[in-house]
Amino acid sequence: MRRRLRELTSTRQLIARAVGFKGAPLNVIDATAGLGRDAFLLACLGCNVTAVERSPVMATLLADGLDRASVDPAVGPILRERFRLVRGDAREMLATLAESAPPNVVCIDPMFPHRTKSALVKKEMRLGRLVAGDDPDAADLFNVALSTARNRVVVKRALRAPALVRDPAFSYKGKAIRYDVYPTAHQA
Repeated sequence: MRRRLRELTSTRQLIARAVGFKGAPLNVIDATAGLGRDAFLLACLGCNVTAVERSPVMATLLADGLDRASVDPAVGPILRERFRLVRGDAREMLATLAESAPPNVVCIDPMFPHRTKSALVKKEMRLGRLVAGDDPDAADLFNVALSTARNRVVVKRALRAPALVRDPAFSYKGKAIRYDVYPTAHQA
């Protein structure tokens, strides 16, 4: 992650473009934090990030990584100021925020669909699926996120995977992944 921090070029990152980051801090909820990579990049850009993880094992791994990173002189201050980990179901958390303090953006990164290719996905992804399982309720999370976010919901998908629920307004595509963007009805 330190290497990615050095390579961080602000608004040129796909995730930055997908959330609509233009230099001003955004309040972002990463509703499926996993190991926190996207949340970390958003915090390094200047967003205030709440990472929500419901898998106790994944949340513990992320908390351990955050604890170890917090002593790093380059990353520690960023994490302490802009990154918060919440253990629990994002659907419940988002429902409580809908009225009081809705985030600008909600990011969702459900488990990618199973592949039919013979080549294995990265070991980290295989272990993540083994630990956290599939996300059969991702569509429910999407609907709660859409009714909560002020500006947009961003869904991370494999490049050739079908859309999570419906076709997005637009997408930002990389070599292997894409970020589908869904503007909300509240967007000002």
